[in-house]
Amino acid sequence: MALATIVATRGSTYRRAGARLLVPQEGPAVGNLSGGCLEDDVARAGREVMTDGVPRLLAFDLTAEGEEVWGYGLGCNGAIDVFVEPAAMALETAGALREAIEMNRAAALVTVVESSSPGDVRPGARLLLGADGATRGGISPALDQHALAAAADALAAGVSRTVQLQLPEGGVARAFVEVARPPLRLVVCGAGHDAIPLVRQAAALGWRVVVADVRRVFLTHERFPGAGGFIDANPLQVADAIEPDGRTAVVVMSHNYLRDGEVLRSLARAGIARLAYLGLLGPRGRSEKLLGALAGEGLDLTDADRARLHAPAGLDLGADEPEEVAAAIVAEILAVERGHSARPLRDSPGPIHGGTLST
Repeated sequence: MALATIVATRGSTYRRAGARLLVPQEGPAVGNLSGGCLEDDVARAGREVMTDGVPRLLAFDLTAEGEEVWGYGLGCNGAIDVFVEPAAMALETAGALREAIEMNRAAALVTVVESSSPGDVRPGARLLLGADGATRGGISPALDQHALAAAADALAAGVSRTVQLQLPEGGVARAFVEVARPPLRLVVCGAGHDAIPLVRQAAALGWRVVVADVRRVFLTHERFPGAGGFIDANPLQVADAIEPDGRTAVVVMSHNYLRDGEVLRSLARAGIARLAYLGLLGPRGRSEKLLGALAGEGLDLTDADRARLHAPAGLDLGADEPEEVAAAIVAEILAVERGHSARPLRDSPGPIHGGTLST
């Protein structure tokens, strides 16, 4: 098989850097890099790579208006660089990358995609840096320290990027630094009927979903097939049970005022700012009453806490039914996690997806 990876984008593109296509020797490819317009060309290159074993970097410039571009049938107006390599070259670090994600740790993978001196640094050479500082693989003795520094910078920023690595003899190696983060964890505090579509929609996005409720009879896989876990701890101990971190979102929706207040109290004591997102279901007046009760106990929220708090939870979609409310909440969490405004795309200047950073 051959593995094709988008390593850089400029302008408006269908997929972003990190999207992959697996090309088997026979049969259809798995995954997608575009709306179906580039896959045939990439698959053809993949079969050639399987034959000669030599990785290659493909460039698709879709910004022109000539027939050669319109022949792709594209509705985008950007440029894409795709790195195609024998799949075997990626197996070792792919396993390490998956291991890091399953252990809920971020990692950065540095892959050489182009070199002015292939004899010294071969395309496809890669180095993996974990959040704990552990490394695997290597590019070359002369470049590993530079690659590690680039990986550390990308991890700190949480953004994938392409970088230029200076070779000792004056040449340049271009590398794709891919930041892989664990899936977002969503903790749904409340196992009522309206939590069912929220859990289902979040799980469909690949999030790790946990449902918390003191009513143990509701905490079943039959009721929540997409849930990865359940918590039946006392609401005052929810924070201890979930161990809040920057990859955790919490939605409080038990519909029981006292129970929701206890969950909020637990999270406030632990520090709401430690979360990626905290949403409270219900009217604004109810949320203000809950927060007022906390303030009366001396638990005033900091500015950082309030920046994570979304009360009422969800985007203003005019949602009414549980499925619609779930969509409004999931959309808001996604926007917050990606650092986007959630405003209509027609009102957003520039490309839909920001291009991969280059340094």
